[in-house]
Amino acid sequence: QVQLVESGGGLVQAGGSLRLSCAASGGTFSTYTVGWFRQAPGKEREFVAQIVWIGGRTYYGDSVKGRFTIFRDNAQSTVYLEMNNLKPEDTAVYYCAAELRRLGKLPENEYDYWGQGTQVTVSS
Repeated sequence: QVQLVESGGGLVQAGGSLRLSCAASGGTFSTYTVGWFRQAPGKEREFVAQIVWIGGRTYYGDSVKGRFTIFRDNAQSTVYLEMNNLKPEDTAVYYCAAELRRLGKLPENEYDYWGQGTQVTVSS
């Protein structure tokens, strides 16, 4: 069973950048597909990005394509979300999630493991 801890959130001005980290422990990290989701106040949780455990295929939500990049460092058991050109509408709690040995784009309800989240606030 894997445990996930997000970090790297904070307050940034519009147009700025942040890098979020999702550090894993307790499992063979290289065998987990990892996704990032976010939830803004009063809104449903939204898919942001995903990286598949083998081959490294990535998926992105429409609202972040071209601005966010997901990548992983298996040696560090960490997945990163590089966020550039941030907008006020990116403000949310960002969560990482993991699922063992899954291919394809996973819906939110198919992830078994979740972190506690990290707050990202983008000021205008």
